[in-house]
Amino acid sequence: MSILLALTATEPGEAARLYAIERAQETGESLVICPLDGSEPADFDFGGLAYTVETEVHRSRDAVGDLIDAVERVKPLFVVVGVRRRSPVGKMLLGSAAQRIILEANAPVVAVKPAN
Repeated sequence: MSILLALTATEPGEAARLYAIERAQETGESLVICPLDGSEPADFDFGGLAYTVETEVHRSRDAVGDLIDAVERVKPLFVVVGVRRRSPVGKMLLGSAAQRIILEANAPVVAVKPAN
């Protein structure tokens, strides 16, 4: 099995990356990276862990849809995604990539937010 990381170059993305690394080291699961914002995994430190990049992601206009497709191919133990704090009004008016992943992924999703 593996852990699928929704990689982004953001503060919530950094929290998710650190969490995924920690869980992979604890459990011995492999790490699969799915860049959502065009980030290059080689630009990040994965604590010496070997990882694979989900290369079958077809870059469409819908990065979240690409990630959901990757979940179907990889069948991970769980997906790790970074989230940011949003106000109740923000939740009502604006869609959220993390929310779509949580609702649509056919695997458990761990939502990680930064410590601040």
